[in-house]
Amino acid sequence: MVNRKLQKVSVVTLIVSALPLATFIPVLLKITLLDGTRGIWSVANIVFVLVGLCLSIVCVRNRESRSVVNIASMIISLFWVLLMVGIAVLALFLNFLQ
Repeated sequence: MVNRKLQKVSVVTLIVSALPLATFIPVLLKITLLDGTRGIWSVANIVFVLVGLCLSIVCVRNRESRSVVNIASMIISLFWVLLMVGIAVLALFLNFLQ
């Protein structure tokens, strides 16, 4: 029973980890979003990345639920976290240069 729940959580984790890719849909369709919409979208992406990372850590920590899906979602979430941290560090660095 617990294993089936963790399988469902691992699929949800993979979906949540991949949701920030939806940001590229308006770009591909050449749709310009309003400033408020972009702000909400960026906050939602940060929340999706953090939730995906937390869920993937929970799933990978348990030896019984460790699978390729969990490891893939962990790698995707870590990529997003590193990307966000890199952008924040670059913005701070460029801000101090001015």
